[in-house]
Amino acid sequence: MKHWIAIYTKPRHEKTTALALEEKGFKTYLPIVKERRKWSDRKKWVEFPLFKSYLFVQCELKEGLFVLQTTGVVKLIKFGEEIAIVSPRVIESLRLLIEGGYTPEPLDYFIQGDKVEVREGAMKGIEGEVIRIDKEDRLLVRVDAIQHSVSVSIHRGYLKSVKSS
Repeated sequence: MKHWIAIYTKPRHEKTTALALEEKGFKTYLPIVKERRKWSDRKKWVEFPLFKSYLFVQCELKEGLFVLQTTGVVKLIKFGEEIAIVSPRVIESLRLLIEGGYTPEPLDYFIQGDKVEVREGAMKGIEGEVIRIDKEDRLLVRVDAIQHSVSVSIHRGYLKSVKSS
């Protein structure tokens, strides 16, 4: 039985990897969105993948090695030892969203303990740690300043991941 799976590609190789997989007979889905970008001399609509370095492939799970051997594929996305299966409803929802003219904005995925930086608003530039995620899709972030901790509830759209050093 064929399933949709997610794969991780080399950076900026999503389209060429999709073509290589299609040449091998696999069905692929690469959600592409358009964004108006501004340069110093002009504005232009630019197409780019919704999820950088990710691509969806429909295959039988036993074909995973064949998919992995394709130029541009870095790894198959797994949960533990099992290849992660993506629901056909998720693929169809993404397709309908994008074909409907919507421009979805991917948000970083956070878990408790992640280091984050506020990227917008009055606290822009402040770094903290996710200490709780509540029902309203807000993150409680601990900000250590002047050797005191302050907890603030911030929507995940205002945060970006920071690599731990």
